[in-house]
Amino acid sequence: MRNHNITVYPFTAIVGQERMKKALILNVVNPKVGGVLIRGEKGTAKSTAVRALANLLPEIEVVEGCKFRCNPHDIHAMCEDCLEKVKTGILKISSVKMKVTDLPVSATEDRVVGTLDIEHAIKKGEKRFEPGVLANAHRGILYVDEINLLDDHLVDVLLDSAAMGVNTIEREGISFSHPANFVLVGTMNPEEGELRPQLLDRFGLCADIKGIMDVTRRVELIKSRLSYETNPEAFVASWQAAESELCGRILLAQNLLSEVNISDNMLELISQICVDMNVDGHRADITMMKTSITLAAFNGRTEVLEEDVKEAAELVLPHRMRRKPFDNHPDKQDKLNESIEKQREKEKNKSEQQKKEQKEHSGKPQDHPDEQESDNPQGSTGGQPDASSETLFSTGESYQIKQLSPDFRRNNRNGSGRRSKTLTSSKKGRYIKSKIPEEKTTDLAFDATLRAAAPYQLVREKNGNSIIIHESDFRKKIRENKIGNLVLFVVDASGSMGAQQRMVASKGAVLSMLMDAYQKRDKVGLIAFKGDSAELILPPTSSVELAQKYLQELPTGGKTPLSHGLMKGYETIKSELRRDPDTCPFMVLISDGRANVSMNGESPIQETKTIASMFRGEGIQSAVIDTESSMIKFGLAQEISTALGARYLALEDLKADSIVEAVRSSVPFDLQFPSGSFSI
Repeated sequence: MRNHNITVYPFTAIVGQERMKKALILNVVNPKVGGVLIRGEKGTAKSTAVRALANLLPEIEVVEGCKFRCNPHDIHAMCEDCLEKVKTGILKISSVKMKVTDLPVSATEDRVVGTLDIEHAIKKGEKRFEPGVLANAHRGILYVDEINLLDDHLVDVLLDSAAMGVNTIEREGISFSHPANFVLVGTMNPEEGELRPQLLDRFGLCADIKGIMDVTRRVELIKSRLSYETNPEAFVASWQAAESELCGRILLAQNLLSEVNISDNMLELISQICVDMNVDGHRADITMMKTSITLAAFNGRTEVLEEDVKEAAELVLPHRMRRKPFDNHPDKQDKLNESIEKQREKEKNKSEQQKKEQKEHSGKPQDHPDEQESDNPQGSTGGQPDASSETLFSTGESYQIKQLSPDFRRNNRNGSGRRSKTLTSSKKGRYIKSKIPEEKTTDLAFDATLRAAAPYQLVREKNGNSIIIHESDFRKKIRENKIGNLVLFVVDASGSMGAQQRMVASKGAVLSMLMDAYQKRDKVGLIAFKGDSAELILPPTSSVELAQKYLQELPTGGKTPLSHGLMKGYETIKSELRRDPDTCPFMVLISDGRANVSMNGESPIQETKTIASMFRGEGIQSAVIDTESSMIKFGLAQEISTALGARYLALEDLKADSIVEAVRSSVPFDLQFPSGSFSI
């Protein structure tokens, strides 16, 4: 079981993670299931399982010498070169192992879809294609680790190709297509950010996994890994029988797939479950049907049973049930069981009604009058189910937010998102103008190139050609894109914030901004200061739901170490800028400014102003929300705002929507909020 001189860990030797393994197997049995998204912690055998499954499967037959590894027995899915070989009768067949192709998070669009040499096409009139990742993944597995960090546009491209089985590249009216049938496997850690719901829905299955908590099983895992590392060949040999058995079962399921039948009752059950789970659209119904059929085939049956539908629902619905960010997760298993029971009751009533009609039609007297009562099933109702110096405040009530969209542009930055406009070298951006390229380019502005060449056509030697283009005529596209920003919240969690429910309003404001950050694909961070120090509760991340979780659990109490909070904010932003110079940071300070704890023994207020001036010196943009609401005001937050060079916002009414409205008007870039209401 060697692959490129590496002994691959056996698939059947992986301890636990049964749902992930089942989802992978189902996609291999029936690629039309639509791929699988594996969500979970690091170190839970995600990549190991993918490579082990590919290694377990038998070799596939391909057209010898074909860069797309076309199927020699499927003329409808062949590339142009293979079709030509079929016509000339020179097609040869060879066998290769199923391939796992990795897609790095930093991949560009050209690297993914491949490129057309536009310059060659213009000069020679010939299409010349350079294969990309999708071409290499054809008839194999495309593995995308941390797919939630991949640019949304590239995720769209992957899912479109996976669904259609074809990759089409179009550049300036020149088009090229090739087969791209592959099993898409994406992995992600939800704490690092979510995929958009529209993209989540495109994955057929989803497996949520986590580390094994049973000590006995963990010990079994350790021993297996130790045995593998000590003698890989012997370890693999000990699992050979189990590997061969699973391989045979997969091949049998593939052959049995076309013979599986699914009854109308099972289709009704599938639709009933999807309706009860409030999933959008109809993709869930169709995917659950395909998965149920595949499960039946894998279990060696030609008829779909209720247990197949239930298991399919557990793989098809987890990533489709949440309708908007910050919704609480319902008890999915209870809802699923309720849907199944509801459908059983409907079938029972339907069956009894048919029996009743048959008896009435035959004229026979009804010997059991109490059976009539069964035609009117009764529903049932289930039961639904300080002495401390710190206080945990809630996050306020629902409120309406108006929308504001100031235009702000940042140039020459890379990244993704939906906040600020920027010029980009990526081909996914919108074409806005052209320029003369400094070096060879694959993003040729065809229209501008023709315009540049047009005035010289009368004096150029054409030699029978319609148009002659020189290298000096080439023009490169300038594209515009949108990127996200880093919004760092520095929140005063001292005891004074508990007065007059200040913390309730402040938490509501931050949560409202998190909703907007979710929609604009911003990164967010959260710092809280209280007592004698400040803490980076949440390092900058795209997981706004994780920020919401920490915000809700943030207690209030103690002194006000404001200088600590600002210094922690400054250090966090500088660290992010070193890691990613394209980061657009914006700091939001929410406090009354009453600093009473210093870092170095000097006046707390003066120390705070000194640190604040560092933000201004570095050009880090910020806003200060003054939560002071007493009759006598000290104006300390306003002084700190001046030192920061920030927009100062004094609010008499500390309702959450007032803070949000103020922050919105102060932000120098497009920090807008959605209209409508949502629960906090």
